[in-house]
Amino acid sequence: MTTAAEALVKVLLAEGVTHVYCVPGESYLAVLDALGAVKDRITTVTCRHESAAANMAAAHGKLTGRPGICMVTRGPGATQASVGLHTARQDSAPMILFIGQVARAHKGREAFQEMDYGAFFGSVAKSVVDVDDEHQLQAEASRGFEIALRGRMGPVVIALPEDMLRQTVADVPVRAAAPKPAGLSARSLGDIAARLAQAERPVMILGGSGWREDAPAKLSDWIAGTGIPVALAFRRKDLIDNDHPCYAGDLGLGPNPALIARVQNADLVIALGTRLGDIPTQGYRLFKPEDTGRRLIHIHPDAAEIGRVWPCLIGAAADVNLAAEALCGVAPGRDWRDTANEAHASYETFSAPVPVSGAVNLSEIFRHLADALPPDAIVCNGAGNYAAWLHRFYRHRRPATQLGPTSGAMGFGLPAAIAAKLAHPAREAVAVAGDGCFLMAAQELATAMQTGAKVIVLVIDNGSLGTIRMHQERDYPGRVSATDLANPDFAALAWSFGCWAALVERTEDFPAALAQARAQKMTALLHIKTSLRDIAPGKTL
Repeated sequence: MTTAAEALVKVLLAEGVTHVYCVPGESYLAVLDALGAVKDRITTVTCRHESAAANMAAAHGKLTGRPGICMVTRGPGATQASVGLHTARQDSAPMILFIGQVARAHKGREAFQEMDYGAFFGSVAKSVVDVDDEHQLQAEASRGFEIALRGRMGPVVIALPEDMLRQTVADVPVRAAAPKPAGLSARSLGDIAARLAQAERPVMILGGSGWREDAPAKLSDWIAGTGIPVALAFRRKDLIDNDHPCYAGDLGLGPNPALIARVQNADLVIALGTRLGDIPTQGYRLFKPEDTGRRLIHIHPDAAEIGRVWPCLIGAAADVNLAAEALCGVAPGRDWRDTANEAHASYETFSAPVPVSGAVNLSEIFRHLADALPPDAIVCNGAGNYAAWLHRFYRHRRPATQLGPTSGAMGFGLPAAIAAKLAHPAREAVAVAGDGCFLMAAQELATAMQTGAKVIVLVIDNGSLGTIRMHQERDYPGRVSATDLANPDFAALAWSFGCWAALVERTEDFPAALAQARAQKMTALLHIKTSLRDIAPGKTL
């Protein structure tokens, strides 16, 4: 016999969980105790805010393809973790949020910190379960892993009444969840091959989650042989080496106008893995629904996403890796290398550094960052105009090197970098944040120092909530309201946590400062002051 809490931890061990990100709470003390007994196999990471813990779990899930685990207490703990759950949902990242719940006898009375988690998380999570029977806890936990990984990956919520966790249950063997992914049918593959052989101006769009490292590599070789121009979805810029001769750019915010024109003029669009949502389709304006039925091939792990927004010529529900491997067997009998060369040349022109008015040129800084870091370095960011510079001028060369929230959530970069470094200690992890974005998670510098997760943090400081200021100047010119920021000395703040830090005020000072930061044995922060006038690449206030 064992306790329900110990039985839950046994499921985590069986599923290969290596890290649990949490803010401790009295509502799940029994689980914390059980985790303490297996600390040689599962590292419990104590975060300073539930939003950061949830963001770390979401980042872990997106990076590894296995559910990231977050544990928080009831009520305020759960609501503060909701931002990471929403990010996991929009990123299609596998994640499980375990929430301590009030005792079973107290439920339904609005007890201290009580919430209805099904009502609160029902529109965001793939599944929400409040486990009342201790004998069902292991089964529900295992089922949670299965659901998080099945089809379109995403978050699952499991609530744990505190009295239930202390109950005695039978100690039974546990098996890891093993979802069986579907591949492309022979008929679908044949139809795709036939359409591709007839295409004059094909384009491929890759995105989504669940990619194994070998699948993009195989697909890259096939793409090189066919010469099909490839675009990547928003914040999926790491799926294909950006130096690949067929790489045409990414469909994010502020994309290359030539790429938009290329996709719109394509007579065949093969979308693999991506949902073709709001940002990649430029506010749902990239295509016309009456047109996609004649030229769109949409392959996605979840059948519910096929035709959800865009009618398609061919729709197939299939695992991205199995679909990629199947496509590699297609021989169109022709190639489009001239078109791909033209598309890649346009990308290179668009990603070349641009002039700015201030002393710091972010286009040159992020170009140097790409040259200085090893190809497997993991670069993380939150949301803000600074990310437009990062995405346009930083080159990704390996899969699983970009962690950015497709939900557009601020405060994601630093927690994501910590989770990345803990998951891959031998790789470098860099967090890029704006001044507003960074202060939503700055307290996690303490987590980085406590865990020994050596990350490099670049804080881009223009004294403003830049994205909102840009929209404000466009819609209400000259009427600035609520977007100016009074910031601390970020370098001094980092030193107070025990980090190494330096101030960068000129572009030419960045290479030496970055080299110093990388040479440190602890987390290092570079406070980079930029001009608010240089609000976005090619745009000034």
